Parts: sequence; C-alpha cells; structure tokens
Amino acid sequence: MLQIKTFTFNPFSENTYVLFDETKEATIFDPGCFEKKEKETLANFIQAEGLKVTQLVNTHCHIDHVLGNAFVKNTYKVPFLIHRNEVQVLKSVKVYAPNYGFAGYQEAEPDTFIDEKQKLTIGNQTLDILFVPGHAPGHLVFYHQPTGICIAGDTLFQGSIGRTDLPGGDHQTLLSSIKREMFNLPEETTVYPGHGPATSIGEEKENNPFVGKRARY
Repeated sequence: MLQIKTFTFNPFSENTYVLFDETKEATIFDPGCFEKKEKETLANFIQAEGLKVTQLVNTHCHIDHVLGNAFVKNTYKVPFLIHRNEVQVLKSVKVYAPNYGFAGYQEAEPDTFIDEKQKLTIGNQTLDILFVPGHAPGHLVFYHQPTGICIAGDTLFQGSIGRTDLPGGDHQTLLSSIKREMFNLPEETTVYPGHGPATSIGEEKENNPFVGKRARY
C-alpha cells in the first residue's frame, strides 16, 4: 500500500512529499529543504523508516519546490525527473535565488523527462501522470488510484488555485487544466497540494471559488 509523509519547508511553507510502499522504495516529490536542519529532518525520516530513495520528481520547478533538489540527488544518487517544458523554469532559479535570500542555492540537472503518456512507479505501485499547465508550463500531477492519493503541486489548493502571474503562467489555461484533468478524478481523491492542508476533489468541485460550482471567475 502506498504511504505518504509530508514535510513543510522553507520560508514559502512548501510541502515536500515522500511516497513509499511495503518494498521501502521511496520517491521524493518537490524537496523544498534548504537549511541544514530541514535537510536533516528529511534524511532522518528516510533513515528511520529504512527507505531506499529511488527517484526525485518535481511537479514543477519554481524556486520553493527545487531548493533541495541537489541535496536529494547527491545524497541518494538518484535520477531527477521533470517535464521537458520546465527546463527553462528550472534554469532561471539560479538567477533569481539570491534575491529571495537563497544565495547558497545549488542547481541540479534533470536526468529524465516525463509526461502524461507515461506512468510513475514507486515500488509495487503505479501512478498516473496528468499534464496540468497554467501555474507553470510543464506542471505535472501524480495520481494513485488504489489509495486516492494525488500529488497536486501548485495547481489546486484548499479553496484556491495556483498563481498564474509568474513567467509561463496563464490563468485560463490553469482553470481549463484543472477542470479537464483533476476534476475527472473521483470525488473522494485526496489532493496533497504544494502549500497548505490536504483537500479533496469533491470539496473543491463544490466550493472552490475559482473552479467549483460557485466559482466567481
């Protein structure tokens, strides 16, 4: 059975997720750990659970989601996976990171490109990959049908959606992406977003002010 562990890191209060199953193989999504203590917190959990990290995945490549990429990739010697459309987004981080107080940011190069035509494997588990651009041009969402776990990045939040005023963002594209891809998931699906608490597809379809039944936009 797929299990999930959530960490909240860095000044952006970004959610980092570790997914693993009975094989103890683990995937780290969007490592936002930057400070030494944050990196230790992540590493200590992995060690305590006896996990074997096999891959690093970014839902998208904005600064708050990539701060720990180099740490994870170098520590666990694993491949780093993103959508091809996120390459320039990732490369730009090193340019503006000092402006956000992250002068020590270390860049990590992606090893493999993934998209919605593929599946993501974690141990014995298989996750569907959804292409949900709008917040970022190559934003991916990962869905595990048996447990209803959805790693949503910065697409859909509890009562909100991802911002679209950053380079490569587009408001209408995001609205369409959420309705087309995420709102076709079962209503009981648990959405684990890039920031804030978990929610459900059913809750957001009903009440989200941007894309729900009562949308004002």
